[in-house]
Amino acid sequence: MILINDLSDARLDIYTRMSEPQLKRIYEPDQGLFIAESPMVIMRALDAGYEPESVLTCTQAYDGHGRDIIARIVNDYPQVPVYVGSDEVLSTIRGFQMTRGVLCAMKRHELPKPSEILNGAGRAVLLYDIENPSNVGAIIRSAAAMKMDALLLTDDCSDPLYRRAARVSVGTVFQIPWTYLHHDDSGDENDEYSYIDTLKDAGFTVAAMALSDDSISVSDECLKNAEKLVIVMGNEFSGLPKGLLYKCDHVVKIPMAEGVDSLNVAAASAVAFYAVS
Repeated sequence: MILINDLSDARLDIYTRMSEPQLKRIYEPDQGLFIAESPMVIMRALDAGYEPESVLTCTQAYDGHGRDIIARIVNDYPQVPVYVGSDEVLSTIRGFQMTRGVLCAMKRHELPKPSEILNGAGRAVLLYDIENPSNVGAIIRSAAAMKMDALLLTDDCSDPLYRRAARVSVGTVFQIPWTYLHHDDSGDENDEYSYIDTLKDAGFTVAAMALSDDSISVSDECLKNAEKLVIVMGNEFSGLPKGLLYKCDHVVKIPMAEGVDSLNVAAASAVAFYAVS
């Protein structure tokens, strides 16, 4: 335990002054760091094999609801420093009150290839340019709850390990295999949506969630009966591009009451995953 009284301590830069993109690149070319917030998120990260680098906690959490997770880290990783400060000092950290008083810097894992997490998967999710980390976290939580097998994200999606995304997922981001699906993963540089063809070649039926006159209901039996299915969710504002929709096997919508044309993407994901699970 290392007592701190001043947030200007350089050892705390990763918690107070470095942005999440900076943390992600801090050890380049090796994997970087992410910050896990709250005992539950930290516990699930540890269970998934993520290694802590340091802990920052307040005295109230150290002696209270954070005691068990801190004890586990100290026992399993005795070399990891645990920085402890007063509630008054640490409360000046933006969003600290939402962490239940415990932050943990953890080492990232190298992400698997899409083919690795899709091997053996029956139900998968593809997120296209979803930018809000809260939406990404909520979708991941729904995907884990509805037993989806894998999660793919395009390059412009928010990072699932960013603080808010992981916190909103309540740590389920560590329970479902995920990785980024880069535009060049299919090997066709002239077709930015060629990864849809790659998914179809792997035996997946690809169903895109979008408002369209030629759409089918999310409860359609052809989706539930598909042996291997990918549900594609689009950007919060612009949805899915026409070029991508054209390549998919189905365009799918959720039937709604008159006067309501759409749901938030996170809410829509929960309905869709439930319908096809």
